Amino acid sequence: MELKRYKLGEIGEIRMCKRILKEETNSVGGVPFFKIGTFGGQADVFITKEKFEEYKNAYSYPKKGDVLISAAGTIGRTVVFDGKDAYFQDSNIVWIENDESKVLNEYLFYCYKNIRWTTSVGSTILRLYNDDIRNTDIIVPPLSEQKKIASVLSTLDDKIALNKKMNQKLEAMAKRLYDYWFVQYDFPDKNGHPYKTTGGPMTYNPTLKREIPTGWEVVDINELCQVVDCLHSKKPDYCYEDENSYLLALENITKEGYIDLSDKYYISKKDFAEWTSRICVKENDFLFTNAGRAGDMGMVPEGVLCAIGRNITAVRPEKINPWYLRCFFKSLYMQEQILNNLDQGSFFMSFNVRSIKKLQVLMPSEPLMKKFVSFIEPHLKRIEKNNKEISRLKKLRDKLLPLLMNGQVVVG
Repeated sequence: MELKRYKLGEIGEIRMCKRILKEETNSVGGVPFFKIGTFGGQADVFITKEKFEEYKNAYSYPKKGDVLISAAGTIGRTVVFDGKDAYFQDSNIVWIENDESKVLNEYLFYCYKNIRWTTSVGSTILRLYNDDIRNTDIIVPPLSEQKKIASVLSTLDDKIALNKKMNQKLEAMAKRLYDYWFVQYDFPDKNGHPYKTTGGPMTYNPTLKREIPTGWEVVDINELCQVVDCLHSKKPDYCYEDENSYLLALENITKEGYIDLSDKYYISKKDFAEWTSRICVKENDFLFTNAGRAGDMGMVPEGVLCAIGRNITAVRPEKINPWYLRCFFKSLYMQEQILNNLDQGSFFMSFNVRSIKKLQVLMPSEPLMKKFVSFIEPHLKRIEKNNKEISRLKKLRDKLLPLLMNGQVVVG
């Protein structure tokens, strides 16, 4: 198979949208305007339809299928433009005006993912300038092979996306039931009727500053769980000696409340023994981020025994069902407590071990908790199973990506 090498500047011109002024944006609605901070996610500012049409027609604008690149912040992130009305921050989000005569956009997307982007002004400045992009090399097989390679990799990405979508639906189902039973208090009473709506007795709770069903309690987390801080030593050097000797870092705790094991930070067996001297986290433990994304939480999945890195606190359920506690940790009550217990430091806010030990947990009757868990546990375990498959597929994709891009593996 003939392989060619192109500089990205030989494929087409680098384009960007016309600059949008701050006063031309709003937070109410209109056409989404993606800044570098929201690139690849959900826009939080907008421009008017009229301004969008004016700028779209008068300046550069991507066509459906073009691959957008983040040129600032986390450089090299890529998104395939879906053709829906949207506008993009000039110079921070760019694309190559590719006619696909040499490189298919679907293949170019994976080329970008395989590139280790470098900047011409040093590693401390997180910006890709146009010359950085133009001078970057990619290896290009014939168009027919490009299509095959992109098909293999996109099949894996499609399955990952499908699992994530399923997880979102399962998570939403669990949240709806939790909110109905433990926020609105309309769990089924002994006659099967919604408790609060049909006049179930309520009692004011001074801790939550609201009424809760009579007989329920608000309990100090220290009575229900073991709260263990991380070591505050310097992070050990990366060292692969054993598949089971690794620690979880902040990056492994997702905003959705999961533990992502697709990228483990391996350490030596000696360091592993030191970093598990306080706690070796295991299935059904909870991990809280202390700084940066203060207060994010992830539940440790089945089969995991590992260390935790800096700025993480572990919570081990001892006298409470972990599946109920997981839903409580993702509830409105929990979010209120996180905001109330954040420590304001000189540089950033933290949610440290002292803050976590102040948490109060809403405790319904034991029979009601068991009934709730019987409904939601299968859904949450399915999420765990999907996450394991996502991790496996990511590893497979990331292993195949450079081999396919460099011609070391050929699609049969």
